[in-house]
Amino acid sequence: MEIGISTFVETTPDPKTGEVISHAQRIREVVEEIVLADSVGLDVFGVGEHHREDFAASNPAIILAAAASQTKNIRLTSAVTVLSSADPVRVFQDFATVDGISNGRAEIMAGRGSFIESFPLFGYDLKDYDELFEEKLELLLNIRDSEIVNWKGGHRPAIQNRGVYPRPVQDPLPVWIGSGGNSDSVIRAGILGLPLVLAIIGGQPTQFAPLVQLYKKALAHAGHDVNKFQVGSHSHGFIAENTEVAADKFFPSTQYVMNKLGKERGWGPYTRASFDAARSFEGALYVGDSSTVAEKIIHLRKNVGITRFMLHVPVGSMPHDDVMKAIELLGKEVAPKVREEVAKWEDK
Repeated sequence: MEIGISTFVETTPDPKTGEVISHAQRIREVVEEIVLADSVGLDVFGVGEHHREDFAASNPAIILAAAASQTKNIRLTSAVTVLSSADPVRVFQDFATVDGISNGRAEIMAGRGSFIESFPLFGYDLKDYDELFEEKLELLLNIRDSEIVNWKGGHRPAIQNRGVYPRPVQDPLPVWIGSGGNSDSVIRAGILGLPLVLAIIGGQPTQFAPLVQLYKKALAHAGHDVNKFQVGSHSHGFIAENTEVAADKFFPSTQYVMNKLGKERGWGPYTRASFDAARSFEGALYVGDSSTVAEKIIHLRKNVGITRFMLHVPVGSMPHDDVMKAIELLGKEVAPKVREEVAKWEDK
């Protein structure tokens, strides 16, 4: 059972003061968070790609590279790379470079992205949303599997007998598929034999169990060994010394982000009642003290089959010290308990 952190490097206004920290400051803070996550024994840290004012990470690979030389064991991944609007050659080169700096700890999490700002920014048409992802994933896997590339598609110039360098330390460089729960993307990951990460950020996490089973069926149907593949969860949450403190600290920034996105996407208002319901035992928020969060992760493992859990923290802008404390608690208290309980359960 792997446990780690994901972040979108957000720079939203402080819900209390209205103050907005600079992109540069938040990027530096995230590097510190990655270094701490490594030191407390967490397995993986993911940085998501966005192209808007309230997110500072337009190029996760550069942030991960900055942390790579300061860390020893933690795996470093995008979460996600918006592959549809990226050049797969450059994506591979960037993460192969991170892999070299980290001596074999880089990963790519490829997704369509739930935000669409990158499409007009890089000159892509949203009507090609699905086709772009399929074509570019094909090219990325081609580059990963072959040093000399011969490829032709409809949205990018063809590549004829060209090498792509540097080559990574890992062979193959891990490529995960990030999915919000779309069955087609889950099936695609299984058929291609790629590990899967589900964004479990609403509803009841146990409702994702059928998708995990669908993924495993697709793996088996394509002739892959089901036991060799991981299924991850990207889930919002926060840990503090007690559950009420955790909830009171995490709610304001979460409410701000959910209501801001809600106005953009037509959601209803996000209230404290909505928040409290989501942090119930069966809910999708992993907010509380160490024991509470550990029990919910164990429940997710037993009932959904997740083998990698990534706590997404913060949501919105929170004090850096609070985020660092949450990372410390996840590594020192939550992760050991989860690993111990999962080992006991699986040994029976």
